[in-house]
Amino acid sequence: MEISPFTPHSPFPLSRSPREQGATEKSAPSQEETPDQQAELEKLRQRDREVRTHEQAHLAAAGGLAAGGATFSFQRGSDGKQYAVGGEVSIDASPVSGNPAATLRKAQQIRSAALAPANPSAQDRAVAASANSLEAQARQELQKEDQTDSASASEQGEFHASFSRIDIFA
Repeated sequence: MEISPFTPHSPFPLSRSPREQGATEKSAPSQEETPDQQAELEKLRQRDREVRTHEQAHLAAAGGLAAGGATFSFQRGSDGKQYAVGGEVSIDASPVSGNPAATLRKAQQIRSAALAPANPSAQDRAVAASANSLEAQARQELQKEDQTDSASASEQGEFHASFSRIDIFA
């Protein structure tokens, strides 16, 4: 899987099911294929299964963040069929404007989607790291909001406390 660099305002890749992409059917070896060609075709079939399974894991974990299905790169085998040899799933990685709590949840889902396959690629791990950064920023914003809310409540409490202590004796 390839995932393009993380940017907060653009989708990034993390796939479509094999049926949607026209999965390659396993066919019996042709009488004309050499043992080397048969071995190469078996490698392509295996890679196709791995790529599709990998991208499907991203897609399933991304849920509503996925911007469509997977995009695959193909290689034509000696049998004339196309085999998936690479892929990516685009997901929305932008923060939720004005809502750090929602951004925090979104960052966690992005990280889960990036690390969903059994063997995450280096690019998958980079996206997960970017999601960690987005999560950390959202946590900082939440802390600032909590501090602002606490300070505001404290000031109001002091005001009410001082108001209730007014000397009413003349």
